[in-house]
Amino acid sequence: MPELFGFDCYSPKEIAERVENVGVTKAKLPLLSMAALGVLAGGFIGLGALYFIVVVSDASLGFAVGRVIGGVAFSLGLILVVVAGAELFTGNNLLVMAWVARRISTAKLLQNLLVSYGANFVGAAGLAVLVTLSSHSNMAGGAVGKTSVTIAAAKCALPFGEAFFKGILCNVLVCLAVWLAMAGRNVADKILAIVFPISAFVACGFEHSVANMYFIPLGIFMRSHVPTDGIAHLDALTWPGFVLNLVPVTLGNLLGGAGMVGLVYYVIYRRGTARSVATPTAPP
Repeated sequence: MPELFGFDCYSPKEIAERVENVGVTKAKLPLLSMAALGVLAGGFIGLGALYFIVVVSDASLGFAVGRVIGGVAFSLGLILVVVAGAELFTGNNLLVMAWVARRISTAKLLQNLLVSYGANFVGAAGLAVLVTLSSHSNMAGGAVGKTSVTIAAAKCALPFGEAFFKGILCNVLVCLAVWLAMAGRNVADKILAIVFPISAFVACGFEHSVANMYFIPLGIFMRSHVPTDGIAHLDALTWPGFVLNLVPVTLGNLLGGAGMVGLVYYVIYRRGTARSVATPTAPP
């Protein structure tokens, strides 16, 4: 089948089956393993965001160049999630394929999404604490710290609708990155598949809920460590402002990932297979 596409990779139909099978396995993870892998995923995405901030803090880069290179740097986060292994809320939106195929229950789907979401926050915000304590904000004469606060304040000032639609577009690309990575047969394939969709969503300024669990707490923590003159929307950079960003972005991520990628590909490739698919061997 892959030969029809001219590449040594899994075909789209085979990817759909693999994603569904992985969804069953993820849903059956023990709770402690799920939570620990969720903490790792939050930290991994935070590391990608950390890398991104260093790049875009360089004022000598043009707008497009800085955003694209920063997006490539941010790709580190999902590469770590996919290759090293972790439970990322946004990528796990694809579990909806196993759910509509009736291979996992609603309770198992919700458990995975809620546990991974909460654990992602612990990992991302925990990394933000460590980065703040490391005096990372002093890099480039304080430009890194000021950029961190600027990014966080701008995110907190987004109107609900704008944040929601940016969340949709973001997770369409994130889940497509996961989808493409599932086509690869080796690590190099997976890394290459991830870089372009992820760098695209970052360069375009779309909103990722787990990334914001790092960006915004980091900005709040660093606010008192850097000069804030000239930073717009600073009054919005608060914990309530963080929640007001996270709610619409999370809802948008769910619609973009589960609805516009997972459900669409299920209808195309897996509809009608629910009763004939055997549950694969998976960890209890």
